[in-house]
Amino acid sequence: MTEPAITIHAGFLPHTDPEASLAFYRDGLGFEVRLDVGQGTMRWLTVGPPGQPDVSIVLAPPAVDPGVTDDERRTITEMMAKGTYTAVLLASNDLEAAFDRLQASGAEVVQEPVDQPYGVRDCAFRDPAGTMVRIQQRP
Repeated sequence: MTEPAITIHAGFLPHTDPEASLAFYRDGLGFEVRLDVGQGTMRWLTVGPPGQPDVSIVLAPPAVDPGVTDDERRTITEMMAKGTYTAVLLASNDLEAAFDRLQASGAEVVQEPVDQPYGVRDCAFRDPAGTMVRIQQRP
């Protein structure tokens, strides 16, 4: 029997301001907008890197699932404000240019490009919802 091929299709990250998130992911990172569903702050935005149509990030309003309690919603909101709720690791073939583009867009810089002791060169930003976005230099 052949093993099924399983790939990553999409991951979910929260957004608190869809327009600010579009500015970060579309304008700052250069991602394509694949879907924009909903209205106001209740929008689900699907973005992804050009050339990788099968891999996407869905930016969604946080804690809107009806199964989330008020206490859980409060905890999620607090963690997002501290920048400890979610993270994503991206890669670039030109880390310096990616850093410069994102910095020029006004994104919050957490760490300028640096060689890490564990063997990678990376930088870090926070997106408008507080998500830690790390970008590594692709070998």
